[in-house]
Amino acid sequence: MAEFIKIYRDNPNPKAIDKVVKVLRKGGLIIFPTDTIYGLACDINNTRGVELMARIKGVKVNNANFSFICSDLSNLSDYVKQIDSRTFRILKRALPGPYTFILPGARSLPSIFKKKRTVGIRIPDNAITLEIVRQLGNPIISTSIRDEDEIVEYTTDPELIYEKWKKQVDLVIDGGYGDNQPSTVIDLSEDEPLIIREGKGTIEIF
Repeated sequence: MAEFIKIYRDNPNPKAIDKVVKVLRKGGLIIFPTDTIYGLACDINNTRGVELMARIKGVKVNNANFSFICSDLSNLSDYVKQIDSRTFRILKRALPGPYTFILPGARSLPSIFKKKRTVGIRIPDNAITLEIVRQLGNPIISTSIRDEDEIVEYTTDPELIYEKWKKQVDLVIDGGYGDNQPSTVIDLSEDEPLIIREGKGTIEIF
């Protein structure tokens, strides 16, 4: 049964963040808030966790559109190929924010992702998420959690999320009500930016 913990986004409790980080380091799965919808996540370096996430989503790891959640742009070269100055300016202007950027994957990707040509990079504007990644010391892998309801695509109430997921994950964070819009997805792996999905983030800045 998953643990359910409250963390306030304006002032994340360091002890609570430490508890989340310990779960991730052990290969556990968490559900966490972002600046858009709630997500399912694990440590990028834990193969067992990544494989379990793929199994839950019903896909193979190589075909899974998992996002790499980073705390900043400082270690981007560990996960993506060298990017030009124009691409870097776009990232710096939009992040942290409700965007997922698709970029060419680096050769130094963790072994389980070696076959991926591109990766999705996210830096959410959410203090809880950023503090988790900072304390962990490396990105987490994330995917959105959808609702089966035909009208309500994404559940926003963390208590309802816990009831649905408590037997499939190790920890659920109550970070307040989530949004019901996913991130805007922009492909920067080719010469010109390509809007893949319009979500919460405005596309005017591109």
